[in-house]
Amino acid sequence: MDLRVFTEPQQGATYDDLLRIAKATEELGFDAFFRSDHYLGMGTEGLPGPTDAWVTLAALARETSRIRLGTLMTSATFRFPGPLAITVAQVDAMSGGRVELGIGAGWFEAEHTAYGIPFPDVRERFDRFEEQLAVVTGLWRTPGGKRFSHEGRFYPVSDSPALPKPVQSPHPPVIIGGYGKRRTPELTARYAAEFNLPFGSVEDTHEQFARVRAACEAAGRDPGDLVWSNALVLCCGATEDEVRRRAEAIGQPVDQLRANGLAGSPDEVVDRIGKYAEAGAQRFYLQVLDLTDLDHLELVAEKVAPQL
Repeated sequence: MDLRVFTEPQQGATYDDLLRIAKATEELGFDAFFRSDHYLGMGTEGLPGPTDAWVTLAALARETSRIRLGTLMTSATFRFPGPLAITVAQVDAMSGGRVELGIGAGWFEAEHTAYGIPFPDVRERFDRFEEQLAVVTGLWRTPGGKRFSHEGRFYPVSDSPALPKPVQSPHPPVIIGGYGKRRTPELTARYAAEFNLPFGSVEDTHEQFARVRAACEAAGRDPGDLVWSNALVLCCGATEDEVRRRAEAIGQPVDQLRANGLAGSPDEVVDRIGKYAEAGAQRFYLQVLDLTDLDHLELVAEKVAPQL
């Protein structure tokens, strides 16, 4: 059972904050450090301001040696697919082959208008997302010495040398996630190494995993090829007072966290993970919202991880 640390820097974090968490992630034995890809805080000013996801991961690639590094989720609206393929391949090389690309269609309109990024309707965003997946993976999969072309509506590519190549072969794992009932499962079956369901209940997990499995079978793909994961808010404490203190620090009610996240004592968190595992989850992204509380990660490493 993989446990990965997942941060939301747009809520307020400097690069040094993220470096501190990433180093703790590595030292405490967690599998990976992931971050969101957002340019605007949600319900907060997010001071001192946003940090770019791939700039951050490039720096962390040189400051860590073991943990996997990636995004939940890079927004397909933020970057053209050709330059994105170059960026991720370069960070993969900088990390020695430890990068994963979580990518989605984009959804947060306010951050687009705040920074002058076009935000088309949901149908077009998914059309662009689908083309991005085709171009990024097509560039990576093109054999050395060959050329890549793509006759797309939004991102036509002609006679590209398809360089540089990532370290990982055939390319870094692609993660797709979300609640879409048709296109999300179909794109997962075609392009993804992992399917992630963010902040859903056990029942949501059963239902969406079933849709993705059905899409895999319709596409002739073995669903067992996929890694199945959940992203959930973490709020663990050695005592009830500690649980409440951590809940207050992130501005969320304890009862709500217990119902919708991984909250409570270490044993409660282990039991909750077990229920998601029964629904098919194999990997968990622990959303850590208080980036100053390294003791939180230490508690999970010492009291939760050994029980899994």
